[in-house]
Amino acid sequence: MKGFRYTVTFGALALLALFLLYPLSLVLNASLRVNGTGAVTFANYLQIFASKYYVNSIGNSMIAAALATVGAALIGTPLAFCLARVDLPGKTALLTLATLPLVLPSFVAAYALVLLFGHAGIITTGLRAIGIPIGSIYGLTGITIVFSLTLYPYVLMPAIAAFKAIDISIEEAARNLGGSRMHAFRTVLLPVAMPAVLAGALLVFIEALENFGVPVVLAEDRPFLAVDIFKLFAGEADNNPAAAGALSVLLIASTAIVLLVQRRYLNRRRFATNARSIPPPLPLSPGWRAVATAFSWGTVLLSLFPFLAVLFISFLKFRGPVLTWQLGFSNYSMLLAGSYQPLYNTLMLATVTALVATLLGAPIGYIVTRHRGGLSSVLDVIGMVPFAVSGTVLAIGLIIAFNSGFLTLTGGWLILVIAYVVRKLPFSIRSASAIVHQIEPSLEEASINLGVSPFWTFVTMTVPLMASGLVGGMILVWITAASELSSTIVLYTSRWSTMTVRMYQFLEGGEGAGSASAAAAILILCTAGPLLLVHRRLRRQDASML
Repeated sequence: MKGFRYTVTFGALALLALFLLYPLSLVLNASLRVNGTGAVTFANYLQIFASKYYVNSIGNSMIAAALATVGAALIGTPLAFCLARVDLPGKTALLTLATLPLVLPSFVAAYALVLLFGHAGIITTGLRAIGIPIGSIYGLTGITIVFSLTLYPYVLMPAIAAFKAIDISIEEAARNLGGSRMHAFRTVLLPVAMPAVLAGALLVFIEALENFGVPVVLAEDRPFLAVDIFKLFAGEADNNPAAAGALSVLLIASTAIVLLVQRRYLNRRRFATNARSIPPPLPLSPGWRAVATAFSWGTVLLSLFPFLAVLFISFLKFRGPVLTWQLGFSNYSMLLAGSYQPLYNTLMLATVTALVATLLGAPIGYIVTRHRGGLSSVLDVIGMVPFAVSGTVLAIGLIIAFNSGFLTLTGGWLILVIAYVVRKLPFSIRSASAIVHQIEPSLEEASINLGVSPFWTFVTMTVPLMASGLVGGMILVWITAASELSSTIVLYTSRWSTMTVRMYQFLEGGEGAGSASAAAAILILCTAGPLLLVHRRLRRQDASML
């Protein structure tokens, strides 16, 4: 047993050290060097804080992430309560639709907002034609709206589980003491569910802070941290790896500080209850039930509206940047006329990433769950580090690490897969860990006692029992890898361009609105299909357990 455990632990630590910690250490090293390679200095950081532009960049990123976190919490928390405690019509379909914004490309929603509310957007033009002025969607307003509507599922999913896990006797005690339902929710239920809400809010903050695509589409002239890091490294403004490294370290430090603050808050409070069953639906009057239904369906449909708009607009003809109301497939024919290679690359890279991440994540998730100890705890912590690392920062580190020497990876498909796998590995680890908690350890012990090695016990018995969780995690990795932009835009070459890169190029060019909408529609269809299959499988499993 120890041989299998140590092999997995040391092997995983070696891979993470090579492809995660080592590249990040080189980014840190570059930030402490003159021009990225010279003597050690803190001048790069001093220059950043002395520059009004970069101070504004950091400020804009932090403000947008904070506003998005508040917005996602305000949307996700009441929606989670309704889904957990109210008998809503079409609850299963509602839950399925509510998770779609999480895995659909957020910059697609940003682009849809431009098509609808931009300077020459459909709704903007229509309202101005009838004398109704409308403000600009660009800047912090549009960025906050997109982040809030696309990232609120991060708060929604853990909050649903938290509200279902609260002992009903706590709420009954508050009600028996004369408190209203609203008072009981505010003073009892919400504080108990707060760890789950904060866990989701932390993910929203990290995702918003490191997001590259949405600020590219909506920021206009406002500087943003993730975009500036890319521009400094790629040489669009000024090829300055030292400044790019310093900004990258500040980005990682920001997420780490927020994580530490959250953990300190949670460690100082006790939130556990002794729930033995899921609380029953609230006995609401028809009026309040209608309000809850309208809020829940309205929120979910509003979050999906940008994606539905892109699907519709992709079938409308464009004359240059001008949209007409003629239907057709010209956008798709123009997009695919040159080559199907970006679509093929997207599907292939996502598939390889999902398979590799699952092959690595399954044994790691098993070890960190079954075998508690110092090494497994270290592995668990390091395995979660990619959650707090921007894709752009990781990609820069990989280029610095593997652009020359014995192991040269830049310019090919493998470095893209490595970046995707490292970034998505936490999904696989957590999916595997969650399902291992539900497998009785005595089954494995019996197999080992009968002479089967720990490795073959894991392969032939444990892995099949983990299949449902692994498949769900695999599809989630596939979906998020297919829509990845922040690391792809740094690492790709013309041979390995993807659909997200093509859309970014169309948007940057300013004349490819039709092709960009077609590319966005293909991304939506590619990512939504597998997600719907996962929910269908989960519904069947739930039905079989009743």
